Amino acid sequence: MFEKVSQDAAFVSGEHDVLTFWNKHQVFQSLRKKNAGKPKWSFLDGPITANNPMGVHHAWGRTYKDAFQRYYAMCGRELRYQNGFDCQGLWVEVEVERSFGFSTKTAIAEYGIDKFVNACKKRVLTFAARQTEQSVRLGYWMDWDRPDQLRLLADHIEAEDDVEYQLPGGEKVSGKASELVSRLGNPEWGGSYFTFSTENNETIWSFLKKCFTRDKVYRGHDVMPWSGRGGSAYSQMEVADGRKLTTHRSVFVRFPLKDKENEYLLIWTTTPWTLTSNVATAINPDLDYVRLQSKRDDAIYYFAQDNLEFQRLAREFKEGFG
Repeated sequence: MFEKVSQDAAFVSGEHDVLTFWNKHQVFQSLRKKNAGKPKWSFLDGPITANNPMGVHHAWGRTYKDAFQRYYAMCGRELRYQNGFDCQGLWVEVEVERSFGFSTKTAIAEYGIDKFVNACKKRVLTFAARQTEQSVRLGYWMDWDRPDQLRLLADHIEAEDDVEYQLPGGEKVSGKASELVSRLGNPEWGGSYFTFSTENNETIWSFLKKCFTRDKVYRGHDVMPWSGRGGSAYSQMEVADGRKLTTHRSVFVRFPLKDKENEYLLIWTTTPWTLTSNVATAINPDLDYVRLQSKRDDAIYYFAQDNLEFQRLAREFKEGFG
């Protein structure tokens, strides 16, 4: 009744055997057909950026997503099974700039903004195809686009001639690659949603309009990390990605006193990026201040006496100050 189970514990070959079995018997398609029309369970995939091959952390997250969807499918719920690809932002642009050897934004303008945008789209489609292959290899069940078809769009993104594109369900559509790309992920076609598609962006603008008409949108100000070179705010992920832990002897800065040669107020700040705009220092009249001379440069320093109780500052003065 059952096929003989191999005694070989080779995990890689075993995984390929499972994938082959699923494809041969159309297991995923049968599951979707069985649950069609039943109560739905909504899953919105937080997209990963289609900018490079997947990393281990992506595989980790996709394992959780797959487990949740399989559980609700086993409970008889109908799912959409739509993957997402993040296509916009400095992540992609910086990689394309690097590939072209650009060091300034002026270089992009000289190259041509339209051509640069198409280069970004080509990179996204290329790595969306690669990440699709990797996700399928993981056993991640989604309504996937065909990787070869995504590469077809990437290769013809700037072409004016029509191409024939095969949808995940097998149907074929024709049109300019740029026009087909703008429709990726729409409900009629299926497949992954791409954040640069017209379908996605119109949905977002429609949602924002509803929020606006219901007075859910306000104009305000927030402190944002800013890329002077990129001319754009950094996302939270970009800040976290570029964060590095470094060791400091201290985080103190000296402010020179007016009309006092080689004399300084010693200050400490948690916001060093504001130092370039500082023009004065506040003094607390309720605190006692000390005047100490440095052994390093004979400079005179003033600061609140209580600060000597802090180990880092006490060590600094013990090692290098009088």
